Amino acid sequence: MEKIRIGVIGIGDISDVYLNNLKQYDAVEVTACASRGLGKAQKKAAQHGISKAYASGAEVIADPEVDLILNLTTPQAHFTYNLAALQAGKHVYTEKPLAMTYDEGRQLVSLAKEKGLLIGCAPDTFLGGRLQNIREMIDSGELGHITGGGAYFVGHGHEFHHPSPAFFYQPGAGPLYDMGPYYMTALLSLLGPVKQVCAMTTKAGETRIVPSGPSKGQVLPVDVETHICATLGFACGAVVNLVCSFDVWDSELPRLELYGTKGTVLIDEKDPISGPNLFGGDTLFRAPEQYRWAAPTRLPEHVNIPWTVVPNRHPFNSVSHADNPRGIGLVDLVYAMQDGRAPRASGDMALHSLEVMECIMKSAKEHVFCTPETAFERPAPLPVDFPASR
Repeated sequence: MEKIRIGVIGIGDISDVYLNNLKQYDAVEVTACASRGLGKAQKKAAQHGISKAYASGAEVIADPEVDLILNLTTPQAHFTYNLAALQAGKHVYTEKPLAMTYDEGRQLVSLAKEKGLLIGCAPDTFLGGRLQNIREMIDSGELGHITGGGAYFVGHGHEFHHPSPAFFYQPGAGPLYDMGPYYMTALLSLLGPVKQVCAMTTKAGETRIVPSGPSKGQVLPVDVETHICATLGFACGAVVNLVCSFDVWDSELPRLELYGTKGTVLIDEKDPISGPNLFGGDTLFRAPEQYRWAAPTRLPEHVNIPWTVVPNRHPFNSVSHADNPRGIGLVDLVYAMQDGRAPRASGDMALHSLEVMECIMKSAKEHVFCTPETAFERPAPLPVDFPASR
């Protein structure tokens, strides 16, 4: 089958990881890229052996030799380019979020279906070895029935390391829309759709001061809630707490844990920055026979029972933020196109994620329970020999 020709819009720092990874797969070929400046696009094209460079995303979308648009622009531009690409008859794979609002996302998914096109969306970190390991434990029954869990993104914001942090405290960002999609997608991929949401929010202050870097001393208006606590009721019966915060100085919470009738599984007991936004890492498990409070006398050897590290036979296990397999969701979408199946990093799941996040904010603002109207099919597990059997 002929390669799917990809045009990339947006060639910031994240683009190099995508472009390096896509070179490894015979099913795809990046043939065009665009930036707001032609010189920058030409430099990126020369760096990665891309044949065409353009000065605008519109030119890439208009190129008849491009089959699929990879949208790596900033979130505010996602809807505009994704819509234009679908209208031009191109398949789309976009960085998260799918769009800035649920209504915009719904337009995109509906248009893709109407035109018989595929639309996919990052994050694809749920296809990494660690979360696929947990998925295998769920599907095999090793964890029993999942009754609950917790997902925690907590830190103190991006002004400590980002050169232009103002955006993170404006509508469309904040901890929920910035990092929340990684945690939300992880939960959705493992547990399926959410049927009910309730939430409360707050924020530590109306302004922040950048402590270092090129923006040192800048006063940032905080126009979003920066501490969000939500309870998600899943259709499968699990009830999960989700906390996303830019107001926490330190924490020893696991990034994600699930409670099953046959044991508890978690990720990142020790590393506070390594959550579902990374592909790899250890999967930790505790079975009933390791329950620390089972004995009438709680001896030190009972309390200090170590977590079991679950063997992992799945691919894509990078624990690096700079060098990782980002883009396998796009590759899987291309294989899905060829195989006539649904992509794993699907537009339907991304739309549901967007709606659930919107429901969280609505619940907090209006003091109501919120019921999402969308649903999706839980993505199939990734084969251990991907892409050989895909």
